[in-house]
Amino acid sequence: MIDLDLEVKIRRLFHGEKWPIATIARHVGIHHTTVRRALRRDGVPLEAIPTRRSLADPYVPFIQETLATWPELTASRLFEMVKERGYSGGPDHFRSIVGRFRPRKAAEAYLRLRTLPGEQAQVDWGHFGHVEIDGTRRPLLAFVMVLSWSRWMYLRFTVDQRMGSFLAHHEGAFAEFGGVPRVLLYDNLKSAVLQRIGSAIVFNETLLAYSGHQPFEPRPCAPRRGNEKGRVERGIRDVRESFMPARTWTDLADLNRQAADWCRNVRGARKHPEDKTLTVAGAFAEEKPRLRPHPSAVFPIEDRVEAVIGKTPYARFDGNDYGVPHTRARRTVTVVASQDTVRVLDGNEEIAQYPRSWGKGRTIETPEHIAALVAHKAKAAESRGMNRVFTAAPNARRLIEVLAERGGNIGSSVARLGELLDAFGAAELAVAIEEALAADAPPVGAVRQVLDRGRREADKPTPIAVSLPDDPRVRTVVVPPPPLGAYDRLGPKKGGDHG
Repeated sequence: MIDLDLEVKIRRLFHGEKWPIATIARHVGIHHTTVRRALRRDGVPLEAIPTRRSLADPYVPFIQETLATWPELTASRLFEMVKERGYSGGPDHFRSIVGRFRPRKAAEAYLRLRTLPGEQAQVDWGHFGHVEIDGTRRPLLAFVMVLSWSRWMYLRFTVDQRMGSFLAHHEGAFAEFGGVPRVLLYDNLKSAVLQRIGSAIVFNETLLAYSGHQPFEPRPCAPRRGNEKGRVERGIRDVRESFMPARTWTDLADLNRQAADWCRNVRGARKHPEDKTLTVAGAFAEEKPRLRPHPSAVFPIEDRVEAVIGKTPYARFDGNDYGVPHTRARRTVTVVASQDTVRVLDGNEEIAQYPRSWGKGRTIETPEHIAALVAHKAKAAESRGMNRVFTAAPNARRLIEVLAERGGNIGSSVARLGELLDAFGAAELAVAIEEALAADAPPVGAVRQVLDRGRREADKPTPIAVSLPDDPRVRTVVVPPPPLGAYDRLGPKKGGDHG
């Protein structure tokens, strides 16, 4: 595009001074095709603009006829066609010639769409760069809903574009409007329209259910029809040009307070674009009674996702791990998230609740869950040893109770009883414990003495406790003793020298 001063100069030189196109182009320092475009915009017909003779002149009738039949035919394909017919010029010059004769689409005019009060609102997201929140860089998004008749705007900023956030902002808009429009127009958002081929539309099921609760009709605007969604697009542009420049805020809550104040006091004070006797706020006051009542029944608008708890008791949501009780390991739970809270449900039972984190890669848990897991692991380790001993020798439970009454170290005693069980077997251990209890000698050392004495009286070797791996290939190995006669042959020979 050239500026207005240069375009006026081209007109004066062409119409007033009768300069040819090439002379004008050299004089003002631009390409001759730019001069031609400027003259065409001025209403000069193509045939009135003198051109230099060209190698393509004999092919102009063919070019015009072909473009009349196939107006969308590319210049490169047309160049190949005339080349087959003898054209010897280059493709760049030929492309400019095709541009002169290609049929122009008529400029499309749009009707100004008018709606009744309370009939329609338009919805869209606006992207406003990125923001640092909870140590993570996230996109800064603006949810915008504009009432089509009054132009009253609901504006809220967020860093989340999930379905739960989408519906939560609908709820906020309807609460601020004091009612619900009959139609909500969407710009083919994925939150609203999952698939679309022509007039065949597949709506998001959650949005459909929500629209039946409110109720309103969700309606996608037609593709490439900017006039249908002009209220919300101009609203987002207004936010970019009037609200955001040179604005500072401390956090999202502060930014949203400023946004609500701007919509109410700045945008609301402007003159209504179609009725200068009204302000936007005044038009909204007239439109508000025409909105449908906002239902009092609650619709579940939170995000709900399933999470599988692995060996470690955490549920993952939005890139963070939220702790759950260790008793829910290896189960599938439901994470229910709002803008402020994350709840973890096992069926209908709430097992954990946390403030929502907008960071990434964080672990959010409670000291109670950690302490319970530590205690459980310690108790489990202890109970594994106890259960083995008590199962093999049931009277060992009474022995441990007596030791506990006398202040003995029962953890160490259970471990030593386990070693004696491995060395002597369950039958001998049970007999020895019974004798120790009868003699009122509960320490494990007394049990060991009884076991050793029994082995001596039976003329059996006392076993040596050896820690072997729990592998039957090792535990079942039998090492035969070597014959002692082999050692006699190692002695000195008769009559030989001991040295």
